Amino acid sequence: MAVNPDPKPGRWILPLVVLGMIAFTYFFIRELPEASPDTTLASGTTSTTAPGDETTTTSAPPNGGTIDPEVQAYLDELDQVNNALQLLRTEMVTVNDGFDADPREIEYGDAEARMETIETDAQALADQVAAMVVPEGFETNHQALTSAIDTAAGAAEEALDGLQSDDDGEVRQAAVVAFNTAADNFNTEVASTKAAAGVPTDS
Repeated sequence: MAVNPDPKPGRWILPLVVLGMIAFTYFFIRELPEASPDTTLASGTTSTTAPGDETTTTSAPPNGGTIDPEVQAYLDELDQVNNALQLLRTEMVTVNDGFDADPREIEYGDAEARMETIETDAQALADQVAAMVVPEGFETNHQALTSAIDTAAGAAEEALDGLQSDDDGEVRQAAVVAFNTAADNFNTEVASTKAAAGVPTDS
């Protein structure tokens, strides 16, 4: 009877399997692509890169882009005054043009009442601007705003006086032009004040 030289031939199978797994793992890892040198860990800022574009970094503006509360309240009140003034300007043009139309679209009694309201409201706006609390650093801007609104109030009074007088309309027409110019100037000064405060304005 033949004698088996190795009574436990199965004991070599496990080492061969382990050796095969090691070799497979080695060659598999070598075939993996290397990590890109541009790969970075996430950070507090956001970076995006598109083909052919430079990296754009987005971060929050200083102090969150906020404005001092006192300055913001001042600008908000200026907006309120400016909006009211521009509405008065529209009313002034409507009344003046309607009174001068041929045939007349607005009769004298109606024109007088409406111009009296414009004069009263314009003076109230001028008084409001004069009583405003001006933040430090905006004194020069406020002087220009005060000048413009005072001119508008004075022009509204002159337009009413011209309507009520026996003038042929020249005084009233000049006053209406002055009122419109003052309203434009006030609007411009509001934009300048916002720019001085660092508030973006429409181009």
